[in-house]
Amino acid sequence: MIQFSKAGTSDALVLNCISKSAFDSDADVGAPEKAGPPGYMSLPYHMKMARMNHLFKLTDNGLIIGGAILFPDKDRLNIGRIFISPEHFRKGYGMVMMREIEAMFPEVKEITLDTPAWNIRTNAFYQKLGYTEVKRDRDFVWYVKKR
Repeated sequence: MIQFSKAGTSDALVLNCISKSAFDSDADVGAPEKAGPPGYMSLPYHMKMARMNHLFKLTDNGLIIGGAILFPDKDRLNIGRIFISPEHFRKGYGMVMMREIEAMFPEVKEITLDTPAWNIRTNAFYQKLGYTEVKRDRDFVWYVKKR
């Protein structure tokens, strides 16, 4: 059974490891180097996000397979990042996670996120989910989904 829920500090170590491997794997599909967003491989960062109720986990039969960092603010939600363990790529878990995120915050009128401009895979993914590009620069593409 797949579940999406808030993560606790006890989940932070596993989520930190998944985040590092997920973002480092981008080097295999066009990233200039093994890297990720700020704090992507920092246990203290993931612990802090858990304590602030921003860290979430996706589990399948109790096994953590992915996570998200979410920033709700009244009628707006910013998806700071989502990540899936590389061994679970291309199995539909990203789509499930995004649907669960949207369902978890029915009161929001607008969902925002950004992704690297070079990342063809994530840009196509967000567009497929109905997100509209609102801004682009050399490094990033910003998306919004209004409800």
